[in-house]
Amino acid sequence: MAIHKPSIPKGTRDFGQKEMARRNYIFDTIRSVFRTYGYQEIQTPAQENLSTLLGKYGEEGDKLLFRIQNSGEKADLAPEKGLRYDLTVPFARYVVQHQSEISFPFKRFQIQPVWRADRPQKGRYREFYQCDVDVIGTRSQVNELELVQMVDAVFGKLGVRVGIHINNRKVLTGFAEIAGAPDKVVDITVAIDKLDKIGIEKVKEEMAEKGLAASGIAVIEQILSLQGSFEEKLAAMKGLFQGGSASGVVSETGLKGLEELEELFGLVAVTGVSAPVEMDLSLARGLNYYTGAIFEVKALDWEIGSICGGGRYDNLTGIFGLPDLSGVGISFGADRIYDVLTGLDLYPAGLEQSTTLLFAVMGADELRYVLPIAKALREAGVSVEVYPEATKLKKQFDYADKKAIPFISINGSTEMESGTVNIKNLQSGEQKAFAVSALQDILDFLA
Repeated sequence: MAIHKPSIPKGTRDFGQKEMARRNYIFDTIRSVFRTYGYQEIQTPAQENLSTLLGKYGEEGDKLLFRIQNSGEKADLAPEKGLRYDLTVPFARYVVQHQSEISFPFKRFQIQPVWRADRPQKGRYREFYQCDVDVIGTRSQVNELELVQMVDAVFGKLGVRVGIHINNRKVLTGFAEIAGAPDKVVDITVAIDKLDKIGIEKVKEEMAEKGLAASGIAVIEQILSLQGSFEEKLAAMKGLFQGGSASGVVSETGLKGLEELEELFGLVAVTGVSAPVEMDLSLARGLNYYTGAIFEVKALDWEIGSICGGGRYDNLTGIFGLPDLSGVGISFGADRIYDVLTGLDLYPAGLEQSTTLLFAVMGADELRYVLPIAKALREAGVSVEVYPEATKLKKQFDYADKKAIPFISINGSTEMESGTVNIKNLQSGEQKAFAVSALQDILDFLA
């Protein structure tokens, strides 16, 4: 039999002990913030019925769905399945399926992997984790405010400087209306969503290919070129939506979107947020289910694209038979956040240290002597390892060094006869002997 070199699929990664310590630091930080705002955790299956997923992400999103070949079921009877593309659509399915068991507004967070059949590249993976936080069952923009606050809190704790970009899908609908192409809002949104990647000229070409008139494209280019403060952009957009564009069309939908943005930015101003918050008229987020505010977060000191994003959706549960239930949420891209923290070297010192004390082993009798001590220390909350076999002390010291274990305990016949335990601080060189019964003194030394 031929021996194959082991490998993993493109767009996926292994995570060793060091990486997992760092990832758990990210997950624990995010969880702690979510919980302070009253969100509780749920989980959904990795696979969903394909009918649940199709048509929720736009034409381009549908192309990126991983489909699962039916196995163990009669193919003609079993529904087609796919790996989840995000956590929002499964969440909407969950809400409808479990509506009699939950209380509204329903606040949940979810930290699980998702899959996209995308072309792997820097910062873009086929399997990656999302950390989603959503509230459903209320239209209050207090929830949008809390999302902004949570973003600010999470990245503040992680030490990452970010910029928070906000737009509104109603404003994008207004783009299409005053451009004279109200039926092409999806085409316009998909094109604008690529602005950072391909530039304005390519965006204009794409809109032209979708049948948008040159006059309409000129209106959208005018909007995308607006500069200035939130108040200045707001005033300019109000003028355009009130009939001030070349088309002379009034967009009530666009004006409603501006009204919602004005309310949200007012709430942000009252509350105070450390990160800069910007009205970004080029922000589109090309998912069809967004209907109100949309968010995107970018690291200011590391080039990697969006590390967090989301928005409001009014109609998502209606697809599953529960209409008129508005929700809003954001997703933290854990894998990109990991890359940012790695690139900026922002992980806390000693994060990978899993063991506080190593008991070296001199022989069988010494092993039996230290095992009850190790048990007592573990019960007191100390992370303890007992070296599994009697071998050269140099090998045991090397093991402690490689794992960055700060304390080692070496005990022989002298300690056994006197009922003591000898502990050495490998960083300072300080060494002390303690009575086995003096547990608190040992804990204080290890602290």
